[in-house]
Parts: sequence; C-alpha cells; structure tokens
Amino acid sequence: MISRFNAINALSSRSPRGARSEGAGTPSGQIQNHSRSLTLKKHVEDLLAERGIIVSYEAIRIRCKKFSSDYALDLKQRQGRLGDSWHLDEVYIRINGQQHYLWRAVDQDGDVIDILVQPRRDQRAAERFFRRLLRSQGKEPFRIISDKLRSYSAAMQTILPGVAHNTEGYANNRIEASHQATR
Repeated sequence: MISRFNAINALSSRSPRGARSEGAGTPSGQIQNHSRSLTLKKHVEDLLAERGIIVSYEAIRIRCKKFSSDYALDLKQRQGRLGDSWHLDEVYIRINGQQHYLWRAVDQDGDVIDILVQPRRDQRAAERFFRRLLRSQGKEPFRIISDKLRSYSAAMQTILPGVAHNTEGYANNRIEASHQATR
C-alpha cells in the first residue's frame, strides 16, 4: 500500500491529464504543483480516494496549515532581498464603512515588498511603514520613488536621511498601475 506522503507527491507531480509534468523536478515546477494542491484540496481528497487512500478534507487542510508556514518561510529565504529602488504609494479603502489607507511598496521589478493598512496618512504612519520595510529588507534602499505626499518627505528625513527621494510626475507609475491586483 502506498503511504499518504508518497501518494500526495505522486499526485502533485502529475498534470491534470495524468501525464508526467515536465517541470515537476524543478523548484518552479514544485512550487506550481504545491500551489495547485493548495487551491484544490478537495480534488486531492478525491484523487486519493480513487487510489484507495481514505483521507478527509479536514486532514488535508490541517497538513496544509501545518506545513504551509514553513514552506512560505523557506521560499522567502530562497528569494533573498528584493531590489534597491522602492516605489511607494497609498490608496484609501473602506473597511466596515470606515476609511483606512492601504500603504504599499514594490521594488523596481514590480515585486511586492510589503503592504500595510493604517487608519491615518500622516508622518507617523509613514514612519511606521518605513520601519516595517527596513525590518523586512534588512537594508536601506538606494532610492525611493513616491507621489508628492508630504508625509513621505517628512518621514524620510527622520528614518532614511541618506536615501534619494524622487517625486517627479509619472515616475511612480509602476505602483499606481499595480494597485489593481490588490484592490
């Protein structure tokens, strides 16, 4: 009889048609298969049942919950630090009828560095966001590109005094367009 672990590995390395996936041995193939299995937990239960392995949906959910944080941490460590130019922006959103601000930072490649929801859009909120970014990245950026919100300039003078700040028009288009996925 096949163990549960081997059955899940065998299922995750197969394409939906049952043929062997080309990139299953590569890290990107494993990531794709893992994310596919996370989104299709019910299908995993059905596929295991077809092979005579009785596993409840709850058992699969518990395993995913148990191992997903370790898996995410491993991916984050492999990813390394992101780019050294940060694009910053904030947009207001409504949560339960109250206005909040979604602060967001991406690097020059468009990879999300961090997202933070705060009730205010003042210097203190910007400083808090900068401290959070520095903690997650471990180093200062080469430059920061943002809109002309004065909170950014004031917070940069106290938290990041040696970093170049670009507020030119259209320079921040990378993040302005990328809010669409977050909304």
